[in-house]
Amino acid sequence: MSAATRMRRLDETADITVFERGPEVSYANCGLPYYVGGVIADRSSLLLQTPASLHRRFRLDVRVRHEVVRIDPATRSVHVVDLETGAASTEAYDKLILALGARPRRDEPVSGIPTLSLRTVDDADRIRTAVSDAGVPVVVVGGGYTGLEAVENLVARGARVTLVQRGGQLLSPLDIEMAAPVEAAVRERGVEVRLGVQIDRIEDGMVILSDGTAICAALIVDASGVVPEIGLAVEAGLRIGETGGIWVDETCRTSDPDIFAVGDGVEKSDLVGGEPTLVTMAGLANRHGRMVADVIAGRAAAAAPALGTGIVKVFDLAAAKVGWSERRLRAAGRDFYAVHVHPGSHAGYYPGAEAFSMKLLADPASDRILGAQIVGRDGVDKRIDVIATAMHAGLPAAELAHLELAYAPQFGSAKDAVNLLGYVAENTRTGTTPTVQWHELDQELAAGAALIDVRTAHEFARGAIPGAVNVPLDELRERIDELPRAPLVVNCQVGLRGHLATRILAQRGFAVRNLDGGYQTWRDAHARQEPRRAS
Repeated sequence: MSAATRMRRLDETADITVFERGPEVSYANCGLPYYVGGVIADRSSLLLQTPASLHRRFRLDVRVRHEVVRIDPATRSVHVVDLETGAASTEAYDKLILALGARPRRDEPVSGIPTLSLRTVDDADRIRTAVSDAGVPVVVVGGGYTGLEAVENLVARGARVTLVQRGGQLLSPLDIEMAAPVEAAVRERGVEVRLGVQIDRIEDGMVILSDGTAICAALIVDASGVVPEIGLAVEAGLRIGETGGIWVDETCRTSDPDIFAVGDGVEKSDLVGGEPTLVTMAGLANRHGRMVADVIAGRAAAAAPALGTGIVKVFDLAAAKVGWSERRLRAAGRDFYAVHVHPGSHAGYYPGAEAFSMKLLADPASDRILGAQIVGRDGVDKRIDVIATAMHAGLPAAELAHLELAYAPQFGSAKDAVNLLGYVAENTRTGTTPTVQWHELDQELAAGAALIDVRTAHEFARGAIPGAVNVPLDELRERIDELPRAPLVVNCQVGLRGHLATRILAQRGFAVRNLDGGYQTWRDAHARQEPRRAS
């Protein structure tokens, strides 16, 4: 619909026809979980436009419940079936735009228990009906964005929820230490989280997982992911890319010059790696639809490489990412350095400040930002958007320190969290403060390094890394003779005091590195709970 309405704004005389297989057009699919949970109470608010409203305002011919069953590029026509009457017709085109989207990864429902995805208004209606009574046992398959939104809203409806995730963590686009607080938040709400398993079979009305666990379920919500909907494109002889999505050039033109394709079923170019990728985000789909109308109208336009920027609300937390994760960089053999910080959402002296966790990944040679992740309660969205903008503009990581961002104590700090990330990145890359990552610590200690915890004695008593020796920062200069001359790793709570201690010790001849992100990052990474057994 972005393409159709933009086309009308550019050309009042164009004959624009839209075919939609389903009963609605231009609905708020990102709001569906919140309609299930009752946050969005009015179903009609999900229906952003109707065929009638689109005709009145844009003179579009929008035909719902009409399925395009075949494309004939040779005659530049599509074969259409009216799903209400069964009538078939052939419609000619000068230019064709495919916005086929994606379909659930699971082709068939799990036999024996109702299985629904959450992609249409009808899906949401059926899920609401199924959990209308409190205490209905529901299994949600998939711990990604949609799965977690489904979990939150099913809990709000009073359902007893079990979350099944095939991988070893929730939110796989995030690194494990960043995803751990999300898992903890889900468990705290009474959700059973089963990691590293999948549904094996249904037996006597029970879901049997691959580890043998049996779970009672009246409903399965399948949020295990999607795959591009490419059937029409394949039959039309259009090129399919290496990712399984429809291949397009930078103007979203397919291998047929008169056919364009946009949305979740189409390959995008990845900003970080340059290779084709699949990004199923509403923002990209809308922008590319609008851009295609510009191209058809004769305007110069091209799609920018995709960043994969995303954010999800999980109960009281928000989790966001942009670019690549550390896991993905390692798998690709890319050089990078990482920094973790845990700043406040706004000035600490102003009431309501909340700490959140930030991770930045950058290229050690060029300082190009490769990715970022943020998890917290407040201010996550605006910080990830600033970093996404910096990546789009090609700013190096250290330049984050110099961004002039809006400040008042209710909204941020004089040194905003993004500025702080830039300062730490610069110190890390230049070697001003050499660091050790949480997953490297055991190896460093095994090789003979000593771990010095520079927090207060009270903080140390509340929890510390095994083997650490407590020498509070404010006593460090006076007690420096107590330290071994072995290589040192220092840690504090979040990394700042460790940075100060590193500078003190380095200037006194010690071989010293700071534990990046401090005890909090180490604790988050090690706080993973084993999946609990069903009773």
